[in-house]
Amino acid sequence: MRVWRDWALVGVLVVWSIAEALLREDRTWWPVVLTVSIVVTACLLWRRTHPLAAVAVAFGTLIAFDVARILAVDATGLLSIAALLVLPYALLRWGAGREAAGGLGIILVWLAVTHVADPTAPAEVVAGYGFFLFSAALGAAIRFHASSRLREIEQVKLRQRNELARELHDTVGHHVSAIAVQAQAGRALSATNPARALATLETIEESASRTLEEMRAIVGVLRDGTEPDFAPRGGVADIARLACHDGEGPRVDVRLSGGLDGVDRPVGTALHRIAAEAVINATRHAVHATRVTVDVTAAHDQVHLRVRDDGEASPDLSSGSQ
Repeated sequence: MRVWRDWALVGVLVVWSIAEALLREDRTWWPVVLTVSIVVTACLLWRRTHPLAAVAVAFGTLIAFDVARILAVDATGLLSIAALLVLPYALLRWGAGREAAGGLGIILVWLAVTHVADPTAPAEVVAGYGFFLFSAALGAAIRFHASSRLREIEQVKLRQRNELARELHDTVGHHVSAIAVQAQAGRALSATNPARALATLETIEESASRTLEEMRAIVGVLRDGTEPDFAPRGGVADIARLACHDGEGPRVDVRLSGGLDGVDRPVGTALHRIAAEAVINATRHAVHATRVTVDVTAAHDQVHLRVRDDGEASPDLSSGSQ
């Protein structure tokens, strides 16, 4: 994929190459030199999608040109091919492991050939190798950073999915379980006590409405892609709604005492979820249970929650007392 910056870079380098070819003192071989420069520059357009091919064509062309300079052509290169420093970066940034090794081999061969074509001091030879190796190392470093960033993003997405799953279990799951229990009680009362059955239906309607709100909030997060708001919707005061005296199933009594208004919201949510889970478990699994008691007491910057039932543990579960 090429962006406008790629075309702008190539356009500037082509204009630079033409101007340098026309203004150079040695103009005998300028068409050849200009053609080589344009071929090398054009390879920059494929540095992201085909880094090894771009390196092979660009540096292969230069190797052939430098060999010709050594054997027959008396010409100097163009300064515009300094843009070649971009290719080692691209090779390590977007190329695979084998592509990077093969491309670096081609670059090192060209460096050796070009220093034969243009003999230079040892310090300049070392500097030449250093520039190209630094470009390659920079590409490798940025690729590693980008890969690490992608892994972090995937981990964040995984944590968000886990949080959504936990939110579904802790809130919607509790409401649905309560609705199921209340529906069973309402069915049992419908024949003998229609008034209580109607009250049970009203409780089911309220629970269903809250469940729907929870689901809409979670689905809204998934649709618009915003950061999920996992602010708890239940608190200490909501524990009182767990009370149930419908005559079918265990009676649930809730007692709240102490300075519960000062309880932090996260702590209150945790208490509500624990109490709801305990009540549901006792209602479902405590054998012969007639009463479930929920006591919440706040004293001395501490909150105590105790859920008890007078039933017996079912064979597949541990004791119903919590």
